[in-house]
Amino acid sequence: MGKVHGSLARAGKVKGQCPKVEKQEKKKKQCGRAKKRLQYNRRFVNAVESFGGKRKMNPSPAGKSG
Repeated sequence: MGKVHGSLARAGKVKGQCPKVEKQEKKKKQCGRAKKRLQYNRRFVNAVESFGGKRKMNPSPAGKSG
């Protein structure tokens, strides 16, 4: 059998220590066509041109490549 990292007596220690916070009621998120419309407007229509130019979706850290 494989070894367990740490004893199982400490399992869930942090979750047990944290104070219980009730979930807040939130507005329903848009889905489908309405969500795509929201994304488009946020990204392209009322986007402010920043000093770095166009923002990439998944940027890799700047520096030496390869």
